[in-house]
Amino acid sequence: MIQFSEFEKKIKVIFKDKDLLKQSFTHRSFINENPATAISHNERLEFLGDAVLELIVTDFLYKKYPHYSEGKLTALRSALVNAIIISEVALKIGMNDYLLLSKGEAKDFGKARQYILANTYEAFIGAMYLDQGYDVVDKFVTKTLLPKTEEIVNKKLWRDAKSLVQEKAQEFMSFTPLYKVLHESGPDHEKHFTVGIYFGKDLIAEGKGQSKQEAEQNSALAALKVKNWFD
Repeated sequence: MIQFSEFEKKIKVIFKDKDLLKQSFTHRSFINENPATAISHNERLEFLGDAVLELIVTDFLYKKYPHYSEGKLTALRSALVNAIIISEVALKIGMNDYLLLSKGEAKDFGKARQYILANTYEAFIGAMYLDQGYDVVDKFVTKTLLPKTEEIVNKKLWRDAKSLVQEKAQEFMSFTPLYKVLHESGPDHEKHFTVGIYFGKDLIAEGKGQSKQEAEQNSALAALKVKNWFD
């Protein structure tokens, strides 16, 4: 039996509405497998939390980088609220131990789990906003997610990875990168793609995503890491 009180102690926030806390960790698959449960899944909370998170991050970046253009701030925000970054944060604070999933989903520790963790983090923010108010959420995000900003800025991870890898490949190797779908799986409403990035005939790296565009971006990011082309 999952004890959500342990998570409350860990983050030092005690919820008034315990059902709201539990709902934030409840994946749709758990409801499908346990239809008699009195708690709904967390997708509405995720919708709310996504908006609250975007406001907190936008406010932080606007004040921290007064000389950045709107375009640069937008790119930096997108990099910071990226599902991979958020899932790393969620994993670090122990959210994975409290997920309510179907038996099938519970066995999957791959890319799908990353998205579940990222969505849960946002749903938890939505629940915390309703239960505790904006200021408490602001402190939570400032402590857990915003420290990632320095790494993103220093490594220029906010730059569009596909544009950057194309620029570097042409500069150093006179190649224009090519992207090829190596694998796709899942039903139409929940596709997962694996895309390879090639310099000529050479496969440099692979990336995964829930769309071809996301998989291409992730493969470009992986190629930048392989080539050590962050400047």
